[in-house]
Amino acid sequence: MHIPDGYLSPSTCAVLYTGAAAGWYGALRRLKHALATRVIPLISVFAAFSFVMMMFNLPLPGGTTGHALGVTVAAIVLGPSGAILALSIAIAIQALFFGDGGISTLGANCFNMAVVGSLVAYASYHVIAARSVPGSRRRVIAAAVAGYLAVNAAALCAAIEFGSQPLLFHDASGTPLYAPYGFGVAIPAMMIGHLTFAGMAEAVISAGIVAYLQVSDPVLLRGTAGFGRTSSAAAEITPGNSVRRLWIAIAVLLLLTPLGILAAGTAWGEWSPAELAHLADNVPVGPAPAGLQRLAHLWTAPFPAYAPGFVHSRSFGYLLSAMFGVGLLLCLSLVAQSAVERLRRRGSPA
Repeated sequence: MHIPDGYLSPSTCAVLYTGAAAGWYGALRRLKHALATRVIPLISVFAAFSFVMMMFNLPLPGGTTGHALGVTVAAIVLGPSGAILALSIAIAIQALFFGDGGISTLGANCFNMAVVGSLVAYASYHVIAARSVPGSRRRVIAAAVAGYLAVNAAALCAAIEFGSQPLLFHDASGTPLYAPYGFGVAIPAMMIGHLTFAGMAEAVISAGIVAYLQVSDPVLLRGTAGFGRTSSAAAEITPGNSVRRLWIAIAVLLLLTPLGILAAGTAWGEWSPAELAHLADNVPVGPAPAGLQRLAHLWTAPFPAYAPGFVHSRSFGYLLSAMFGVGLLLCLSLVAQSAVERLRRRGSPA
């Protein structure tokens, strides 16, 4: 679901950057007060959770792979605004440091997974859970349904973006310039795997974590009482032990990340130009489209494919990449907290 550079035209990327920017702006405005209090640690911990969750690849029909997003739990605890920021930060780190998704397509990936995923997850959870008490079974069911819908909504957006490219952007002979597969291929290829395995994975993970929080930390579920109260509810959460427990859980997941490379294959639509020419759906398509080839190497990540060049073991390299990503998120959180605290002290009356 991480669209690489070259698969979308520059104009498509610009439109989707605009959509993502609108989501970021709205999220920051909504959380302006909360960012000055207690929500930064929670945003960072859910960014780390999403980052780690997306490293666990699942085998999908057709020999490709997919993954859960972790967006649903973030939306349930933080509300859609916090989830948009958390997922966007995780996706940006994946693109910049590991080449998982492109730089030109960063706006598209954030729009699909962070903005659409968060809004669908929270809206569906809000409708199903309504105003049920935090410990009700209804909330567990709502989390499962919300997770399933959120992943598939994000996948459908990506499929539409892929499928529109050959229709809108081609040369005089009709040869696609960017993603070469139309709607008839892109939508089934993306949706079959997500309607089955990836969507179910997000549903199970979301339901399981909500059930766990109901017992261990129900205060984290208060932010889902209603759209109008999301920011204030997030601000009322005292991280303390809650955040520490969440970081411990992420540390355990982090140690298990080498299991994420057991699934063979590549995610559909994430091939390099060379792979696309020979391996996409096992159907040779000839040279990759001209526009795709031109943009494919727009950015060279320091640790492409989560495989540091100085590490010979693929599993250990994958683990080190996970540790680097989570450590970076933790450092960013500490820096942001320190900066906000300094600004708050500077603005306080003497």
